Amino acid sequence: MFNIHTKTIDLGDGRTIEIETGKMARQADGSVVLRMGNTMLLASVVSNKDAKDDLDFLPLTVDYQEKFGSAGKIPGSFFRREGKLSDYEVLISRLVDRALRPLFPGDYHADTQVSIFLISADSDVMPDALAALAASAAISVSNIPFNGPISEVRVARINGEFVINPLISQMVNSDMDLMIAGTLENVIMVEGECSECSEEELADAISVGHAAIKIHCQVQVELMQEMGIVKREYSHEKVDEALEADIRAFTYDKVYAVAKSASGKSERSASFKAIITEFLETRTEEQKASDSAFLAKKYFHDVQYDAVRNLLLDEGTRLDGRKGNEIRQITSEINLLPGSHGSALFTRGETQSLTTVALGSKVDEQIIDGAIFEGTSRFLLHYNFPAFSTGEVRPNRGPGRREVGHGNLALRALKQVLPNQDENPYTIRIVSDILESNGSSSMATVCAGSLALMDAGIKIKGAVSGIAMGLITDGDRFAVLSDILGDEDHLGDMDFKVTGTRKGITACQMDIKIDGLPHDVLVKALAQARDGRMHILDKLEETITAPREEMKSHVPRIVGFKVDREFIGLIIGPGGKNIQEIQRTTGTTVSIEEEGDFGKVSIFSNNKEAMDAAYNWITAMVERPEVGKTYPGVVKSLQPFGAFVEFMKGKDGLLHISEISYERLETMDGVYNVGDKVDVKLLEVDPKTGKFRLSVKALLEKPEGYVERAPRPQGDRPPRSNDRNDRGGDRGGDRGGFRGGDRDRNSNYRGGDRNDRNDNRGGDRNRDTNDRGNSNETRSEN
Repeated sequence: MFNIHTKTIDLGDGRTIEIETGKMARQADGSVVLRMGNTMLLASVVSNKDAKDDLDFLPLTVDYQEKFGSAGKIPGSFFRREGKLSDYEVLISRLVDRALRPLFPGDYHADTQVSIFLISADSDVMPDALAALAASAAISVSNIPFNGPISEVRVARINGEFVINPLISQMVNSDMDLMIAGTLENVIMVEGECSECSEEELADAISVGHAAIKIHCQVQVELMQEMGIVKREYSHEKVDEALEADIRAFTYDKVYAVAKSASGKSERSASFKAIITEFLETRTEEQKASDSAFLAKKYFHDVQYDAVRNLLLDEGTRLDGRKGNEIRQITSEINLLPGSHGSALFTRGETQSLTTVALGSKVDEQIIDGAIFEGTSRFLLHYNFPAFSTGEVRPNRGPGRREVGHGNLALRALKQVLPNQDENPYTIRIVSDILESNGSSSMATVCAGSLALMDAGIKIKGAVSGIAMGLITDGDRFAVLSDILGDEDHLGDMDFKVTGTRKGITACQMDIKIDGLPHDVLVKALAQARDGRMHILDKLEETITAPREEMKSHVPRIVGFKVDREFIGLIIGPGGKNIQEIQRTTGTTVSIEEEGDFGKVSIFSNNKEAMDAAYNWITAMVERPEVGKTYPGVVKSLQPFGAFVEFMKGKDGLLHISEISYERLETMDGVYNVGDKVDVKLLEVDPKTGKFRLSVKALLEKPEGYVERAPRPQGDRPPRSNDRNDRGGDRGGDRGGFRGGDRDRNSNYRGGDRNDRNDNRGGDRNRDTNDRGNSNETRSEN
C-alpha cells in the first residue's frame, strides 16, 4: 500500500533527523514526516496546475500549526479546539515563507499552499527550527518547480560555543539565538536576537549555520534522486514583446530622470504615474484594443526596476538624492502624551512612529497557552500599521502577519536591554502606531520604543537604535544602502535590519530576494549598518541620554518583598479570600508567587496610603509574634474571665482578668467593649498549643507598695464551682478564641473570618460553652 522512502541526517552529537515520505498525506503533491527525538512534523504542499489570469507574483500560503494533542493537551480556549493561528505560529509560518518564497521560479504563479502540522511534541526539542526543512523536503519530493532545496537551523551560542538546533534545556545559558535559512550555495534568511554581540560574532554564527544547512540540503537532493522526481512543465505568463518594447522605448529615460530628481515619495509616485498615462495616450485605438492593461502595468514596473537600479550602480545616486551610507533626517520628542507612562515620537525622513509605554502589575502579564510553551510574558510590544500611514484606504481588520512579525522584531531588539525582574517588577507594554511609512518602520519602532522606555523611567541598559540596510546588485557590481526607502526595499535585492546598543547587536532580520548573499557583501553590510546605528544613537541622545531618575507622578508604584513560603497560603486564603479582601479594602493590586523557598509579594498602586495599608496588612499577617513585645490590639470578644484580643492580623490572645490592672477586678462588666483598641504585651506562647497570653498590666507602672501575690502551690485548688467555671470558660475560650486562632494557622483565617462576619457569634458560642461548663459542674456536683 505504501511506497516509503526514508533519509536520515546525522547531527554529529548522537542526535538524528529522519525524513520519511510515502506513508501520510499521499494525495498532496508532496508530503513528508520529519522526526527529531519525539518531535514529529507533517509537512504537505499542494499547488494548482494553472495560474489565475493576470498574476505577476506567486500566491504562496504557509501555515504552521501546533496540534495540542501532539503534547497530550486540551486547548484552553472556550471551544476547546485549535482556532486561528497564534502569534507564535504566525511567526514560524513567516520564517518558513521567507525562506521558501525566493526559491520558486519568478514566472511561476499558481496558487500554492504549504501546511506544516506539529503532530508529536517533545518537551525538549523545539519544532520551529525543523519547520522549513520539513516544508522544503515536501516540495522537493513533489513535481512543483522549485530552485531548492533549502533548510533552516537554529544557531545558539551556549557557554561561548555555537550549537546547532540546541535543546530547550540548553537555551537557558544561551546569549545568541539565530534562525538561519539557506541553500547549498548561499544564505537567504536570518532572524534572531543577541546579547549585544559584535558584527564579527554574528557573521561567524551565520557561517556555522550555513555549514549545517548544506548537509540538510544534500540529503534532500539524494532523496529526490532516489525517487526519480521530475518537475512539472508550466506556462503562467502572457507575453507581448511589441508592447514591452514600446513601453521601454518611451518611458525608460523619463523614469530615469524622475528617479534622479531626488523628489519626495508622493511627488515621485505622481510623476511615474504621469509617465505611463502619457504613454497610454499615445496609443492608437487599434493598439488600445489589443493592449493588455495588466501587461502594460507589468512592463512599466520592469522599467522602474531597471532604471532605479542602474541609477544606483552607474552613478551612485539614490531616489532621494542621498549617498549610499547616508541616513535621512531624524527628529525625536518624548513626553508629548501626558496621560501615558512614557511616550515618544520618532521621525526619520517620511517614516514616523508614535510609541507609548504602559506599566502594569503581574495580573497584566500575557497568558501563553501553547502545545509546547505555556506560562506568562511580562514584556509586550504591539506594532500597528494603519492605512493612512501610506495615504491609502483599506478596512481595519486587525493586525496581520506583517504587523505581528515587525512587532516581534522590535520586541527582540528591546528585550535585551530591559532590567531583570528584581530591578523592574512591572509588566511592560509598548505600542507603536506608524503614522507615516516610507521604509524601515520597524526600525523606527525600535528607536521610538527605546526613547519611550527611558521617558517612562525604566532603567534599560542602554539606548537601542535600528537601521534597515539594502542591496542592489547585477551580479558583477553591488551597492549597499543604509536606511532604505520603501521603493528601495521593493526594487532592491535585500532587506537587512540590524538593531543594537553602543556595545553590540541585539537583534537582526535579513531577507534576500536573490539566490543568496556572498560573505564579503554580508561583512560590508554589517560594518555599514554599525556606522548607521551609531549615528542614530547620537540623534537619540540629543533627546534623552538616560532613563528618568524618577517615574512620573501618575505611574503606579510597585512594592515587592519576600515572605517565608509557609505564609503564601495564609496571604491568599481559601479560594483567594484573604488577598481579595486586601485588594478590595485598600484598592491595591496584590500578587504573590512562589520563588524557591520564598513567596514574592508585589503590591501595585498609584496611591501611597493605599500601598502602605496593604503592605502593613500583609506584613502583620506574616509577622511572627515576639514574646515581650507590645502590640496594638482590638477586643474581639468578652468572657467572665477576661477578653480575647486580636493583637496581630489573624492572631488572638487571652487577656486574663488578672492581667488587666494591678487592682483586683471581680467582673469584666464595664471594663471593655467589643471593638475597643488596647495595647497589650505578649507574655507567653504556649509551646504545645501555640496559644498566646497577653497583658495590659505589664505596660502599667506598678503602684507604690504593691506586693505581688505568691503563686498558688501545686495541688492547691480553688472551690470546685469556680474551677468548673474557669474550665468551662477556658473551654469556651478555646472554642471561640484559640480554636479560631488554630483555624487561622491551618486554614488561612477561616476561624478569624467567622468571627469577623459576626462579632457576636463568637461571644454567643462562648456563652453557650459557659452554659455547658455550668451544666458539667452541676452534673459533677450531683
